[in-house]
Amino acid sequence: MTGDMSEQLPPAPEEARAVFPGPLMDRAAAFADLLAGPGVVRGLLGPREVPRIWDRHLLNCAVIAEAVPAEVSLVDIGSGAGLPGIVLAIVRPDIRVTLLEPLLRRTVFLEECVAALGLTNVEVVRGRAEELAGKVLFDVATARAVAPLDRLLTWSMPLLREGGMLLAMKGERAAEELAAAESQLRVSGARTAELVTVGHGKVDPPATLVRVVAGPQGNLNGRREVGKNGDLRSRHGIARGSARRRRKR
Repeated sequence: MTGDMSEQLPPAPEEARAVFPGPLMDRAAAFADLLAGPGVVRGLLGPREVPRIWDRHLLNCAVIAEAVPAEVSLVDIGSGAGLPGIVLAIVRPDIRVTLLEPLLRRTVFLEECVAALGLTNVEVVRGRAEELAGKVLFDVATARAVAPLDRLLTWSMPLLREGGMLLAMKGERAAEELAAAESQLRVSGARTAELVTVGHGKVDPPATLVRVVAGPQGNLNGRREVGKNGDLRSRHGIARGSARRRRKR
């Protein structure tokens, strides 16, 4: 795929203005253009997805914000093209978002999007969830089309402080995956696990999430927490730089 598909991007639907109120709409439209243009050219989004960017991707991700508490730290595991991480950062400027992605070409795209959109509440980190386990804690973890729920639990639970939550977008297979992950839920020390739907009256059908609340993480000594400015910090200062300083294959 070498051509720019942005000309096939449909105009924003009317309901988008309710999901992205006021000036947020301009940022959402700019991100839609980035997805339809560079995102497709670089293979982060398939060309057939361009006509569905608003309804299937932007709006469907934005309504997850209904399940995210105020002023929390959030890690988007396997962020890919920034779905849902960048969308949540747009619609919820009160939260601090870490886009966690192992592939270089994707982190480069994510950083370009963050800069182009002027998102000051976002940090891009190149790496895997396993690499951060035991080192940093977040309030919320999100994931979309990353892995089956049982595997996602092994990646996300070590990144959540007690009472933190995993919000996994699972669609019509959510109940099936939740049932299949019963043993892993016990092993991971999850406190509760349930299905929730968000976006009623905004997206059709409403988005289905698996919400898992984390139990105690044991000894937290030495673990890093996300600072107020979004940087990953330890108790003794800055613990980790952004992907911009780690751009090595």
